Amino acid sequence: MDHNQSDDMGMTTPKHSGNDEGAASLSLRGAVSLGTGVMIGAGIFALTGQAAGLAGDLFPVAFLVAAVVAGFSSYSYVKLSNAYPSSGGVAMFLKEEYGLGTATGVLALFMYVSMVINESLVARTFGTYLLQIVDLGSPSFWAPALGVALLAVAFAINLAGNTYVQATAGIMAILKVGGLAVFAIIGLAYASSANFSNGASTGGSSPSIEGFLAAVALSILAYKGFTTITNSGGEIVDPHRNTGRAIVISIAICSVIYLVLSVAVAGNLTLTEIIDAENFALARAAEPAFGQAGLWFTVIIAVIATASGVIASVFAASRMLAMLSTMKEVPHRHLGMPGPIRVHTMVYTVAFAMALTVLFDLRRIAALGAIFYLIMDIAIHWGLLRRLRSRIDIKPGIVIAAIVLDVVVLIAFLWVKASADALILYVSAAAIAVIVGAERLFMRSHTGPDGQMNMEMSE
Repeated sequence: MDHNQSDDMGMTTPKHSGNDEGAASLSLRGAVSLGTGVMIGAGIFALTGQAAGLAGDLFPVAFLVAAVVAGFSSYSYVKLSNAYPSSGGVAMFLKEEYGLGTATGVLALFMYVSMVINESLVARTFGTYLLQIVDLGSPSFWAPALGVALLAVAFAINLAGNTYVQATAGIMAILKVGGLAVFAIIGLAYASSANFSNGASTGGSSPSIEGFLAAVALSILAYKGFTTITNSGGEIVDPHRNTGRAIVISIAICSVIYLVLSVAVAGNLTLTEIIDAENFALARAAEPAFGQAGLWFTVIIAVIATASGVIASVFAASRMLAMLSTMKEVPHRHLGMPGPIRVHTMVYTVAFAMALTVLFDLRRIAALGAIFYLIMDIAIHWGLLRRLRSRIDIKPGIVIAAIVLDVVVLIAFLWVKASADALILYVSAAAIAVIVGAERLFMRSHTGPDGQMNMEMSE
């Protein structure tokens, strides 16, 4: 029995793709706001210190290289979005590439899990930054507690509908991009050349190649938010044109912001200071130039950025899970809850993110997210290259380059983590095994005696 059957068996795409709101409810500006909202929320605030710990003073270059990797990756998503715009985004891309069945279910769940991990990463970062100006007590308790509270607020905003999500994302995007621009300009003006040591690490030696590549792998999380846009494809105005444009614009905006900000941080703090303030490096970098007022200013911008990131991520992840439910790739239970599938999947998504926020620290949350995302990303490129070349006009060299870049940084990241934090590799392997095993069992639940799977999509 082949669980990876194609959908050339009379199966049709659902009219609403698991989404209960009307099409064309998101403008190009709204889509860009959602993409940058996730990227900036999860990026420079959460990952600067961790990237510095791996790449030394070359961490600004790691962010730049990550933008290049994301740029190559985005090519596949732009091509797929133009061909198959859908509110299922990555789930629908995988369906077109691998057909309905186990492979699509497993890989789509990898993406979904990485999205929820991203929510918990950003939520916990929100709590970590807020505690820099509000002394509530033990950070080990209050950082996750504040993150959980933010997730609850994000749920309420998403429950209100697309209009509120877009309005909130647009306002927050303007505030945080403007605030970060001010920080970057003044931070560069106060930067000291003495803080740049030509790539020296904390021990005074050059960072290793694998350490630098691991930092690139981690920094890719700062850009993966562009996939949020693909998950909203069915709701974007003129999706065949605007989905790809929104992806390119979002990556371009964030790459410039990340490079300038990381250079400003490197110029205002020594590498040791950056690593010591790992989870709130931007807040500490503002103090030399702005003093206590700078700390407050940066924390407020971080709170806005992380809040908008969580709101946008809940929006996209819940829609992706709704799509997987209508595709019968995952089981769905109402559990007595009223409302459409979209609301149910939002509840599951937020509850999962809350659990991760409580159980894992920022370093391990980021590591889990990088591993799951890169595996799924490689599968997207491979499926486009091997299975859709006859249906979509692509440049194979760009797709192959994207695969090679992903594989190189993933191997380097796993190598570094194997010596620094092997537990996270065991957790990742166990989670992958559970997803694969559970998906195979679920596929058997709707496989007939003749070996054919009932994969007709539900409304």
